[in-house]
Amino acid sequence: MDKMQSDNFVDTFRYLNPDLADHYTWWSYRAGARPRNVGRRLDYFRVDKDLLPQIHKVVHHTDVLGSDHCPISLDIF
Repeated sequence: MDKMQSDNFVDTFRYLNPDLADHYTWWSYRAGARPRNVGRRLDYFRVDKDLLPQIHKVVHHTDVLGSDHCPISLDIF
């Protein structure tokens, strides 16, 4: 991850939402972590800095259940 960050790749979610906190893409099945929103952000879209003007939205679909991860989507145009 450190090498990707240093090689001009940007975390698109953090780029578009620099002030948002407590947005996760993974929650342990133990101890009801998901309902309490105690998780980690393990899933990313990282793009080259040249693509940033084309990035319009990154969404964490936390309402989609069935896994310990939630799907994420990226709008590029």
